[in-house]
Amino acid sequence: MHLSDGGELVSDCFALKGNICFSSGKEKLNTFPDATVICEDGLCKGVYPELPDSYKGIPIIDYKDCLILPGMVDLHIHAPQFTFRSIGMDCELMEWLKKYTFPEEALYADTGYAERAYGLFADSMKHSATTRAVIFGTIHRDSTLILMDLMERSGLISYVGKVNMDRAAPSELREESPDASAFDTFGFVNAAEKRGYKRTKPILTPRFIPSCSDALLNELSEVRRAYDLPVQSHLSENPGEVELVKKLVPDAAFYGDGYDRYGLFGRDAKTVMAHCVYSTDEEVERIRKNGVWVAHCPNSNMNLSSGIAPIRRYLNCGIRVGLGSDVAAGQSESIFRAITDAIQVSKLYWRYIDNEAEPLSFAESFYLATEGGGSFFGKVGSFREGYEFDAVVVDDSSFPHPRPLSLAERLERAVYLGTDQSGLQAKYVCGERVYEK
Repeated sequence: MHLSDGGELVSDCFALKGNICFSSGKEKLNTFPDATVICEDGLCKGVYPELPDSYKGIPIIDYKDCLILPGMVDLHIHAPQFTFRSIGMDCELMEWLKKYTFPEEALYADTGYAERAYGLFADSMKHSATTRAVIFGTIHRDSTLILMDLMERSGLISYVGKVNMDRAAPSELREESPDASAFDTFGFVNAAEKRGYKRTKPILTPRFIPSCSDALLNELSEVRRAYDLPVQSHLSENPGEVELVKKLVPDAAFYGDGYDRYGLFGRDAKTVMAHCVYSTDEEVERIRKNGVWVAHCPNSNMNLSSGIAPIRRYLNCGIRVGLGSDVAAGQSESIFRAITDAIQVSKLYWRYIDNEAEPLSFAESFYLATEGGGSFFGKVGSFREGYEFDAVVVDDSSFPHPRPLSLAERLERAVYLGTDQSGLQAKYVCGERVYEK
């Protein structure tokens, strides 16, 4: 036993008991009624119908008839946009950025405002089923460090990025020069390292090609190499955005090539790109070849009239895919909601765009929300032995049923009915309990 950073007594080896569900691959959903999952030194040691003799005597936390699931992973979310989620949902991307996003993000020049707004965001994330997240901040170094402080205290494991922009943005959000942007990013990374975070890491964050000049991307490539940073950005999200990129970078073979020319598109740089709705065949092949993760954000793509990403195609060709809430273009930080949205839009894609693109099954979409997105963090998102122990406990008893349901049916029903919002009982990250109702 030991004390956590928050002063809570934690066992180095313990078990959770309940109805356990987890993925082991894209199509395999495992369900174990009334079973135990063992955590030792922050790692999963397997799921058992009965506790093995070698673990007799360890603490067992019995969650009775609750569902025990791997923690949800959000590969794409904008913390400063949390304040205006569910507003402006009748706009397209570029109009929405100008009318809502940029004015709100300008407010984060005030660290007092950032403290209040990011406090709301971090608290909501703590009380969600998300255990890992990849997060956008703003261009403001000090405010983004405040966000990192708050995320560290939330108990989640996250990557947080100070945004870079030197063109196609309001003057108050347009950094002075590529050199100034890169210098500020060096300062941000150095400050984050000095603070000694255990759960929160910096990630290089060029907002997207329209707001980043070639000179800035070149400077950021130097920052990335100096610190071996991962990268997050946007790719081929909306028709208007894609056409703008063609005008701004006419010599790029395709949108993603604009990043790849500067070493910001996979290969040595662990990279997640949000959306990929309009990726060309050549871009898809580069995504696959370079090992780029795709953050599928179905709710956002509907709200901003962007379209439907061909996720079946990406899975079939071996591209790594996870889910993103994309708050605030997505109105909810719930990854349960993202699971159901991903299934629904895949059905529309199959019905109206490509009759050979089979819709996602529930098992596949659940995998994207857990092990698929979790792979960006390593061996994360499953209760397979050796995976980092992230778990959420959900009570679905508030939705009674007149007959017995299989555990797989209960899980699907719990996700569609949003029990992560009303029924979250506990959350564990790397074996430490970070929330208990």
